[in-house]
Amino acid sequence: MNFSLPHIPKRTTSPRNEGLTMVMDKGLSLREAKDMISASSKHIDLVKLGFGTSYLEENLKEKIKLYKDAGHKVYFGGTLFEAFVIRDMFQEFLDLVDRFNLDTVEISDGCVTMDHDKKCEYINILSQKTTVLSEIGSKSADVLIPPYKWIQMMDKELNAGSWKIIAESREGGNVGICRDTGEVRSDLIEEILTKIPKEKILWEAPQKSQQVWFIKLMGSNVNLGNIAPNEVIPLECLRLGLRGDTFFDFLPKK
Repeated sequence: MNFSLPHIPKRTTSPRNEGLTMVMDKGLSLREAKDMISASSKHIDLVKLGFGTSYLEENLKEKIKLYKDAGHKVYFGGTLFEAFVIRDMFQEFLDLVDRFNLDTVEISDGCVTMDHDKKCEYINILSQKTTVLSEIGSKSADVLIPPYKWIQMMDKELNAGSWKIIAESREGGNVGICRDTGEVRSDLIEEILTKIPKEKILWEAPQKSQQVWFIKLMGSNVNLGNIAPNEVIPLECLRLGLRGDTFFDFLPKK
């Protein structure tokens, strides 16, 4: 840090198991990716190459190497995994992971209907050779999963080998754990936390109001994802009480 301030909450340090920040890269150029790394690399833990963007990237190998050299876990979005699976191309997906030398993958079923035991089988297979993040929640606002089901699926996927469970809200923050207005479904979150350890969940929270809500509930070292590249430093300021939204949360009570 550039200077000293008292009463700044203690953040975990890289490589982190808790307090993770996951950035969504939706098609950054190499120059933009380099600029993001230059500006905020120490505050980034994971980079997701969003949905199917990897299919179109002009310099995919170079970008993956760039992120890995910076110490970030980089992986294809879960939608790409689903695109392979729905075409009966799971082996080809495994080959793709090997081809790009990825050590992290995302397994999701937000677009397709997938038997949960089959999803856990995919998790188990991939967890033998990679770090697996598995995502729960539909990408459709019409699909509402009851809290007990979230808990059951999270527990089962962790037991199958997932490192973290991603709680779906999409890049807009308007489905899954969030309402279509962007409001966090607080009753759902609080019930999940009665059974699943907070450090095991990565909450998708692209909107500032959502990030503030999670930080106020779980503290500076909550795992947050789908963060825009230019929002990494602003999020870190929220985590440290250096923005108005969390300014008083970490100061001593008078």
